[in-house]
Amino acid sequence: MRYFAFIASILFIAGIASGADIDGKWTGPIELIDGSQMQVTYNFKADGTTITGSTPGMDGKDVPIKDGKINGNNITYSIIFNFGQETKVDFKGVLAGDTLKLTFEIMGQTKDLTLKKAK
Repeated sequence: MRYFAFIASILFIAGIASGADIDGKWTGPIELIDGSQMQVTYNFKADGTTITGSTPGMDGKDVPIKDGKINGNNITYSIIFNFGQETKVDFKGVLAGDTLKLTFEIMGQTKDLTLKKAK
């Protein structure tokens, strides 16, 4: 019985550590403050429960993902943008297959962002 419990706990931990398949390029439209939309791209890489990666900034330079975590299908990370001053934006979301649904808050507004995994 102990052996079964040990194996079950190892498989459970391995499932949490591997999480969902977040590795790769993800894209989707984001609504801007003026109501227009812009296509955004993220590159994610998971290492256990840690997510790293980047997204292109307004100047075309990569902006790194900070404090990225994956727990099963739940994703959290931050990005620090520089719009004349540093602005930290916290993202949280759920990964389901090739769709990543995120929410974040910027300038007092909560926004939704749906990304699709690029093929």
